[in-house]
Amino acid sequence: MSAPSLGPLAGTRVLEFRGIGPGPLAGMLLADMGADVVRVDPPTTVNAALPPDRLDLVHRGKRSIVADLKTARGLETVLRLVGTADAVVEGYRPGVAERLGIGPDACLARNPALVYGRMSGWGQDGPYAHAAGHDLNYIALAGVLEGIGRPGDPPTPPQSYVGDYGGGAMFLAFGVVCALLEARRSGTGQVVDAAMVDGAAVLATQYWALKAADRWHDGRGTNFVDGSSPHYDTYECGDGLFVSVAPMEPRFYAELRRLLELTDPVWDDQEDRSLWPQRKKLLAELFRTRTRAEWCDLLEYSDACFAPVLAMTEAPDHPHNRARNTFVEEFGVLQPAPAPRLSATPGAIRSGPPAPGLHSRDVLAEAGFAATEIDELFRGGHVLEGLRV
Repeated sequence: MSAPSLGPLAGTRVLEFRGIGPGPLAGMLLADMGADVVRVDPPTTVNAALPPDRLDLVHRGKRSIVADLKTARGLETVLRLVGTADAVVEGYRPGVAERLGIGPDACLARNPALVYGRMSGWGQDGPYAHAAGHDLNYIALAGVLEGIGRPGDPPTPPQSYVGDYGGGAMFLAFGVVCALLEARRSGTGQVVDAAMVDGAAVLATQYWALKAADRWHDGRGTNFVDGSSPHYDTYECGDGLFVSVAPMEPRFYAELRRLLELTDPVWDDQEDRSLWPQRKKLLAELFRTRTRAEWCDLLEYSDACFAPVLAMTEAPDHPHNRARNTFVEEFGVLQPAPAPRLSATPGAIRSGPPAPGLHSRDVLAEAGFAATEIDELFRGGHVLEGLRV
């Protein structure tokens, strides 16, 4: 692999207070684009629900310092680091950062140009703000979950893509970069309140537009891109694997008909909803007559809006993904490559996930701490130094 570019965020220092879910992914997005993301770990960071440190890919490209915020010296050390940072990212429940002494007021007092990114599920205020919750709850309240699933079935949890990562991490990273641009223009920092409920709601903006035009309806399986349409669905093949078809536009629908030899008049009026159940049954029967590989031979790379439904173990080996290097093996681990792609200053995976405290000494030295002061912090247990491997 060629030497990585510096990235568009080179020269930007971000302190990320270690958490789970969308906060770390937002930090990874910033690190992929060249930001120096320093993860602040507590003295105890073991979490059986997460991968081992070397495999926790959302921490790739970051550095780590371990600091004990419960000691006065540990807290003061972190606040001094805040004074040298461009942004802070935290994902605590509302009020926790303030109780730890690292809330927005304390940090902005040290660094008025600081961007303070806050990630939460419900947001920093409102009746739910202090209640526990997870991705599924947030997208439920946003009006997004209700429409996901098959007619007659309960709403289907869409893993954590919609709330944690689409509505959470992406909007936090976007908000931090927006605020960084403003801080560089005005010299004034601000707080970014990124809530998964808000972000998930924004992801559904186009559907709100359709609802206003009376073209989108409540309920599962009642709209044209939620599985009710025969030409926007997945189908099981003869070998038990699945394919997806989505020719929504008339010209693409015509191409699917041509390739599948659907000449019967029952297929003529694409938007005749009375025929959708019959067409869906016919397509289901048809796709079960061949294997997924056979359907790929016929339909892939055409304008029929077709793609095989690939498992995670299959996706990296697909010819399209191989051609674009959508997945790469870095530091011994197969993983998604940085995205989006910039022509002049592309992102890059600069290092694997760090062990807690791996860079404690380096980070402190770069922030202006004297060697004797660093040794004193280590001896007192206020800052811990990780193992170098």
